[in-house]
Amino acid sequence: MTNNQLQTIVARIEKLEEEKAAIAADIKDVFSEAKSNGFDTKVLKKVLALRKQDATERMTEQAILATYMEALGMLADTPLGKAAMKSVTVKASSIPAKPADYDDDF
Repeated sequence: MTNNQLQTIVARIEKLEEEKAAIAADIKDVFSEAKSNGFDTKVLKKVLALRKQDATERMTEQAILATYMEALGMLADTPLGKAAMKSVTVKASSIPAKPADYDDDF
């Protein structure tokens, strides 16, 4: 490798770094525009990250997230979680309290 080659490579990298900084500034401007139009930029960034994933990877991650949230009791306050809790409560209350309450015809 000659000095000329090295200088050319360094110059190309520097030019690309400048372009990258310009693109980052453009992206920042678009996020600012989104925010001024009432969009939540934090959520928008999550949407963009999800769109980068393939469907299987996204579904797997969401299933694991739901499992963790359920284990931590974080889903009990959602409409679906409330319905599930109500269902469990109704089923549990319909179980006889004592073995004598069970039908012996089985």
